[in-house]
Amino acid sequence: MSERDGASPAPDANEPLGDLFANLPEPTQQHPTADYSGPAPGSRRAAREAARRGDGAPETTPAAVPDAVDPVGAPVPAVEPAVDPVTSAAEPVRPSAEEVRIAPAGREPAPVAAPTAEAVQGEAPIGGGLDALFVAPDDDRALAKAPKKRRRGCLIALLIILVIVGGIAAAGAWAMNTYGEQINDVMGWGEPKDYEDGQASGEAFVTIKDGDTGRPVSTALYEAGVTKTEDVFYDYLIEENIAVTFYPGVYRLQEKMTAAAALEALRNEDNKLENTVSVSEGGTIESSLAAMAESLGLPVEDFEAAVADPAAYGVDAPSLEGWLFPAVYTFDPEVTATQVIQRMVDRTREALTEAGVPDTDAERILTIASIIQREGRTADFAKVSRVIENRLDIDMKLQMDSTAQYGYGSLHEGVVSSSAEALEDDNDWNTYVRTGLPVTPIASPSFAAIDAAMHPEDGPWLYFVTIDLSTGETQFSETYEEHQAGIEKWREWCRANPDAGC
Repeated sequence: MSERDGASPAPDANEPLGDLFANLPEPTQQHPTADYSGPAPGSRRAAREAARRGDGAPETTPAAVPDAVDPVGAPVPAVEPAVDPVTSAAEPVRPSAEEVRIAPAGREPAPVAAPTAEAVQGEAPIGGGLDALFVAPDDDRALAKAPKKRRRGCLIALLIILVIVGGIAAAGAWAMNTYGEQINDVMGWGEPKDYEDGQASGEAFVTIKDGDTGRPVSTALYEAGVTKTEDVFYDYLIEENIAVTFYPGVYRLQEKMTAAAALEALRNEDNKLENTVSVSEGGTIESSLAAMAESLGLPVEDFEAAVADPAAYGVDAPSLEGWLFPAVYTFDPEVTATQVIQRMVDRTREALTEAGVPDTDAERILTIASIIQREGRTADFAKVSRVIENRLDIDMKLQMDSTAQYGYGSLHEGVVSSSAEALEDDNDWNTYVRTGLPVTPIASPSFAAIDAAMHPEDGPWLYFVTIDLSTGETQFSETYEEHQAGIEKWREWCRANPDAGC
């Protein structure tokens, strides 16, 4: 039995509309009209007229629509007689999968008429399913605007999150820049202050002077390359509550030792060198003679007499300051004080020759080198040398604190800045008062300082200041205004490190 001859079962609520239309009763009569000017079946206009009449169907059903006119006035090719799917019981043509629009959630898909070529080129085709027929234009706009509002809300939320994250990052950066060292200490971050076990290698010589306590010994170990940081040895003694007596002399240790291993080595008498003395870089005659006498077992008066006459060693200068080359020396048990001094002067001449310094210019180069040694770090020696030369070339006072401190007798007080009394004292070494070089060197310069004095780096600098005493970072400036800004950086560092000896 065909579908048109038999009764149709009740439609399933979930059954597609195409199947529902297929089971409607067949019409008893068709009314073809050759000349039909009414609305196209299934169009919005047909739906509105049907609603106005109240009968749910158009007045007539055309058999064919020749040369119909679409809403924009373009002719539409004639189509075969069609049956209004809303009012007729005749079997409709089933739409293909491509002709069925996906219905909104919870609704059945509705058949969609294929658009004409003119509709594709112009406005959208008429049809679009039952939902599209009864959606008001305002509703369409509301639906179109909803996603935009959601996108705008997401964008605002994203911006808020970025602002919050950016604020947290900025606060963290400020805290690390301001209190980074303290934070690293508390949290255990950053570079360890002590070497690890097993890193020790080579050898290093450490001189302990009479009366030295934990802090100066800690500094001596660091300067000799034994410990990693200047305070780690002293901090170890405090944290472990260790009481220790240090005996003067020269000790042979290793480089890159832990603080605990360095203490053990200093307590071992086998590491103390007999008949060995040392002169430190930047040391002076006054600071070295007592240690020499202690180490060699000779009266200090013997050494004072040995340095009293520079001419005895072929040195044409007011004193031997700067001529005792910084190094570690080992002597026979029968050595005399004069032999010790002669050995050190000879080693200085070797360094001058190696740097290419003429004999006639030796005292001048040693004087400049001694200032360089006291004022700068090794990496900046050549720049400091240039600042000195640039000032000498224009008869500008050197104004070096180290020279004022030496002349006043406060060079070894362990402070960077000079007292007002030292800066104002009129003596032959105070370059704040006198123009030109001091009358003699002010300390024992290393070979690196001698070489820098002989070969200054090219540059226009007239000023320099160390702005971070923990790292030795130094700012070099051409103008006084730039130099004042550098001094303020140094003062800020000193305020943040009140125990640094500024």
